[in-house]
Amino acid sequence: MRINQVVPNFKANTTKGPIDFYQWQGKSWVVLFSHPADFTPVCTTELGRIAVHSPHFEKRNVKLLAHSCDKLKSHQDWVDDIKDYCRDIPGDFPYPIIGDESRDLAVKLDMIDEDQKDNPETALTVRALYIISPDHKLRLSMHYPMSTGRNVDEMLRVIDSLQLTDRLPYVATPANWVPGEKVMILPSVKEADIPKLFPKGVDRVTMPSGGNYVRTTTDYQILTAGKSKL
Repeated sequence: MRINQVVPNFKANTTKGPIDFYQWQGKSWVVLFSHPADFTPVCTTELGRIAVHSPHFEKRNVKLLAHSCDKLKSHQDWVDDIKDYCRDIPGDFPYPIIGDESRDLAVKLDMIDEDQKDNPETALTVRALYIISPDHKLRLSMHYPMSTGRNVDEMLRVIDSLQLTDRLPYVATPANWVPGEKVMILPSVKEADIPKLFPKGVDRVTMPSGGNYVRTTTDYQILTAGKSKL
Protein backbone atom coordinates (compact mmCIF):
# COMPACT_ATOMS: atom_id res chain seq x y z
CA MET A 1 0.00 0.00 0.00
CA ARG A 2 1.83 3.07 -1.31
CA ILE A 3 0.93 6.74 -0.93
CA ASN A 4 -1.55 7.82 -3.64
CA GLN A 5 -2.19 4.20 -4.65
CA VAL A 6 -5.85 3.46 -5.33
CA VAL A 7 -7.12 1.23 -2.52
CA PRO A 8 -8.82 -1.77 -4.14
CA ASN A 9 -12.52 -2.20 -3.64
CA PHE A 10 -13.65 -5.05 -1.39
CA LYS A 11 -16.75 -6.55 0.15
CA ALA A 12 -16.79 -7.43 3.83
CA ASN A 13 -19.05 -8.43 6.69
CA THR A 14 -19.04 -6.01 9.59
CA THR A 15 -20.69 -5.51 12.96
CA LYS A 16 -23.10 -3.14 11.20
CA GLY A 17 -23.88 -5.42 8.26
CA PRO A 18 -22.20 -6.22 4.93
CA ILE A 19 -20.49 -3.42 3.01
CA ASP A 20 -19.16 -2.82 -0.48
CA PHE A 21 -16.29 -0.50 0.36
CA TYR A 22 -16.54 1.98 -2.53
CA GLN A 23 -20.29 2.23 -2.17
CA TRP A 24 -20.05 2.53 1.61
CA GLN A 25 -17.36 5.21 1.35
CA GLY A 26 -19.37 7.36 -1.02
CA LYS A 27 -17.89 10.88 -1.14
CA SER A 28 -16.37 10.70 2.32
CA TRP A 29 -12.84 10.30 3.59
CA VAL A 30 -12.17 7.05 5.47
CA VAL A 31 -9.90 6.07 8.33
CA LEU A 32 -9.40 2.30 8.05
CA PHE A 33 -7.50 0.83 10.99
CA SER A 34 -6.60 -2.75 11.87
CA HIS A 35 -6.01 -4.55 15.16
CA PRO A 36 -4.20 -7.82 15.94
CA ALA A 37 -7.04 -9.35 17.97
CA ASP A 38 -10.16 -8.69 20.00
CA PHE A 39 -10.04 -8.41 23.78
CA THR A 40 -6.53 -6.93 23.80
CA PRO A 41 -5.75 -4.06 26.18
CA VAL A 42 -4.14 -1.41 23.94
CA CYS A 43 -6.64 -1.95 21.14
CA THR A 44 -9.52 -1.65 23.60
CA THR A 45 -8.33 1.82 24.57
CA GLU A 46 -7.87 2.78 20.91
CA LEU A 47 -11.28 1.72 19.68
CA GLY A 48 -12.81 3.39 22.71
CA ARG A 49 -11.08 6.74 22.29
CA ILE A 50 -11.73 6.77 18.54
CA ALA A 51 -15.40 6.13 19.28
CA VAL A 52 -15.46 8.96 21.82
CA HIS A 53 -14.00 11.32 19.22
CA SER A 54 -16.24 10.10 16.39
CA PRO A 55 -18.13 13.44 16.18
CA HIS A 56 -14.82 15.17 15.38
CA PHE A 57 -14.25 12.77 12.47
CA GLU A 58 -17.84 13.17 11.30
CA LYS A 59 -17.62 16.96 11.08
CA ARG A 60 -14.56 16.49 8.83
CA ASN A 61 -16.57 14.20 6.51
CA VAL A 62 -14.57 11.16 7.67
CA LYS A 63 -16.00 7.67 8.13
CA LEU A 64 -14.36 5.20 10.53
CA LEU A 65 -13.84 1.51 9.71
CA ALA A 66 -12.03 -0.94 12.01
CA HIS A 67 -10.63 -4.32 10.98
CA SER A 68 -9.72 -7.48 12.87
CA CYS A 69 -9.37 -11.12 11.87
CA ASP A 70 -11.65 -12.38 14.62
CA LYS A 71 -15.28 -13.45 14.19
CA LEU A 72 -18.14 -10.94 14.11
CA LYS A 73 -19.63 -12.44 17.27
CA SER A 74 -16.31 -11.85 19.00
CA HIS A 75 -16.30 -8.25 17.74
CA GLN A 76 -19.79 -7.68 19.09
CA ASP A 77 -18.87 -9.05 22.52
CA TRP A 78 -15.70 -6.92 22.49
CA VAL A 79 -17.73 -3.80 21.70
CA ASP A 80 -19.68 -4.40 24.91
CA ASP A 81 -16.40 -4.40 26.83
CA ILE A 82 -15.19 -1.27 25.03
CA LYS A 83 -18.40 0.60 25.82
CA ASP A 84 -18.15 -0.41 29.47
CA TYR A 85 -14.51 0.69 29.64
CA CYS A 86 -15.06 4.01 27.78
CA ARG A 87 -18.34 5.15 29.25
CA ASP A 88 -18.22 8.56 27.53
CA ILE A 89 -18.88 7.06 24.08
CA PRO A 90 -21.87 9.04 22.76
CA GLY A 91 -24.87 6.83 21.96
CA ASP A 92 -24.44 3.52 20.15
CA PHE A 93 -21.00 2.32 19.12
CA PRO A 94 -20.48 4.60 16.11
CA TYR A 95 -18.54 2.63 13.50
CA PRO A 96 -18.35 -0.89 12.01
CA ILE A 97 -15.66 -3.49 12.65
CA ILE A 98 -14.81 -5.82 9.77
CA GLY A 99 -14.72 -9.56 10.42
CA ASP A 100 -11.92 -11.10 8.33
CA GLU A 101 -11.51 -14.68 9.55
CA SER A 102 -9.95 -15.81 6.27
CA ARG A 103 -7.38 -12.99 6.47
CA ASP A 104 -7.90 -12.44 2.74
CA LEU A 105 -8.57 -8.74 3.19
CA ALA A 106 -5.65 -8.35 5.59
CA VAL A 107 -3.34 -9.78 2.95
CA LYS A 108 -4.91 -7.66 0.20
CA LEU A 109 -4.33 -4.50 2.22
CA ASP A 110 -0.80 -5.40 3.44
CA MET A 111 -1.85 -5.70 7.07
CA ILE A 112 -0.33 -9.06 7.95
CA ASP A 113 2.66 -9.32 10.24
CA GLU A 114 5.54 -10.38 7.97
CA ASP A 115 6.89 -12.85 10.54
CA GLN A 116 3.54 -14.63 10.74
CA LYS A 117 2.09 -14.22 7.25
CA ASP A 118 2.57 -17.89 6.24
CA ASN A 119 1.05 -19.35 9.39
CA PRO A 120 -2.75 -19.13 9.26
CA GLU A 121 -3.03 -20.25 12.89
CA THR A 122 -1.00 -17.40 14.31
CA ALA A 123 -1.06 -14.70 11.61
CA LEU A 124 -1.94 -11.36 13.17
CA THR A 125 -2.64 -8.05 11.49
CA VAL A 126 -0.18 -5.30 12.21
CA ARG A 127 -1.76 -2.18 13.65
CA ALA A 128 -2.07 -0.34 10.36
CA LEU A 129 -3.96 2.90 9.86
CA TYR A 130 -4.88 4.14 6.39
CA ILE A 131 -6.40 7.51 5.57
CA ILE A 132 -8.25 7.24 2.26
CA SER A 133 -9.57 10.23 0.28
CA PRO A 134 -12.94 10.21 -1.55
CA ASP A 135 -11.22 9.19 -4.80
CA HIS A 136 -10.23 5.92 -3.03
CA LYS A 137 -6.53 6.87 -2.85
CA LEU A 138 -4.31 6.08 0.11
CA ARG A 139 -3.20 9.46 1.35
CA LEU A 140 -1.39 8.56 4.55
CA SER A 141 -0.44 5.39 6.41
CA MET A 142 0.78 4.77 9.95
CA HIS A 143 1.95 1.48 11.43
CA TYR A 144 2.26 0.92 15.15
CA PRO A 145 3.74 -1.95 17.16
CA MET A 146 1.47 -3.80 19.57
CA SER A 147 3.07 -1.99 22.51
CA THR A 148 2.23 1.60 21.49
CA GLY A 149 -1.27 3.03 21.33
CA ARG A 150 -2.34 5.44 18.59
CA ASN A 151 -2.86 9.16 19.22
CA VAL A 152 -6.34 10.27 18.15
CA ASP A 153 -5.32 13.94 18.14
CA GLU A 154 -2.61 13.11 15.61
CA MET A 155 -5.14 11.32 13.41
CA LEU A 156 -7.32 14.43 13.37
CA ARG A 157 -4.31 16.71 12.83
CA VAL A 158 -3.12 14.89 9.72
CA ILE A 159 -6.67 14.80 8.33
CA ASP A 160 -6.85 18.58 8.78
CA SER A 161 -3.53 18.91 6.95
CA LEU A 162 -4.54 16.64 4.08
CA GLN A 163 -7.86 18.38 3.58
CA LEU A 164 -6.30 21.84 3.78
CA THR A 165 -3.55 21.08 1.27
CA ASP A 166 -6.07 19.48 -1.09
CA ARG A 167 -8.07 22.70 -0.96
CA LEU A 168 -4.96 24.88 -1.27
CA PRO A 169 -2.41 22.86 -3.28
CA TYR A 170 0.26 25.58 -3.07
CA VAL A 171 0.81 25.22 0.70
CA ALA A 172 2.14 22.52 3.03
CA THR A 173 1.95 22.15 6.80
CA PRO A 174 5.18 22.22 8.85
CA ALA A 175 6.24 20.02 11.74
CA ASN A 176 3.88 20.10 14.71
CA TRP A 177 1.35 22.22 12.78
CA VAL A 178 -2.19 22.49 14.07
CA PRO A 179 -5.06 24.43 12.46
CA GLY A 180 -4.67 28.18 12.87
CA GLU A 181 -0.87 28.15 12.82
CA LYS A 182 1.33 29.25 9.92
CA VAL A 183 1.58 27.11 6.82
CA MET A 184 4.51 26.82 4.43
CA ILE A 185 4.31 28.16 0.89
CA LEU A 186 5.62 25.64 -1.61
CA PRO A 187 8.88 26.52 -3.43
CA SER A 188 7.01 26.12 -6.74
CA VAL A 189 5.01 29.29 -6.00
CA LYS A 190 6.65 32.23 -7.75
CA GLU A 191 7.30 35.44 -5.87
CA ALA A 192 5.25 37.32 -8.49
CA ASP A 193 2.17 35.29 -7.49
CA ILE A 194 2.50 35.89 -3.74
CA PRO A 195 0.43 39.13 -3.57
CA LYS A 196 -2.45 37.49 -5.45
CA LEU A 197 -2.47 34.33 -3.39
CA PHE A 198 -1.69 35.83 0.01
CA PRO A 199 -2.79 39.49 0.02
CA LYS A 200 -2.31 39.75 3.79
CA GLY A 201 1.37 38.96 3.38
CA VAL A 202 3.95 36.29 4.07
CA ASP A 203 6.97 35.91 6.32
CA ARG A 204 10.32 35.04 4.73
CA VAL A 205 13.43 33.54 6.31
CA THR A 206 16.76 33.94 4.55
CA MET A 207 18.89 30.85 5.14
CA PRO A 208 22.71 30.75 5.45
CA SER A 209 22.77 29.06 2.06
CA GLY A 210 21.30 32.20 0.55
CA GLY A 211 18.05 30.47 -0.29
CA ASN A 212 14.67 32.02 0.37
CA TYR A 213 12.63 28.82 0.39
CA VAL A 214 11.16 29.16 3.90
CA ARG A 215 8.05 31.27 3.40
CA THR A 216 5.13 31.09 5.80
CA THR A 217 1.70 32.67 6.13
CA THR A 218 -1.47 32.59 8.17
CA ASP A 219 -3.42 34.05 5.22
CA TYR A 220 -5.11 30.82 4.23
CA GLN A 221 -8.09 30.06 6.42
CA ILE A 222 -10.75 31.81 4.33
CA LEU A 223 -9.27 31.01 0.93
CA THR A 224 -10.81 28.36 -1.32
CA ALA A 225 -9.20 26.51 -4.18
CA GLY A 226 -11.78 27.90 -6.60
CA LYS A 227 -11.26 31.45 -5.42
CA SER A 228 -7.51 31.74 -5.51
CA LYS A 229 -5.18 29.40 -7.34
CA LEU A 230 -2.24 29.44 -9.72
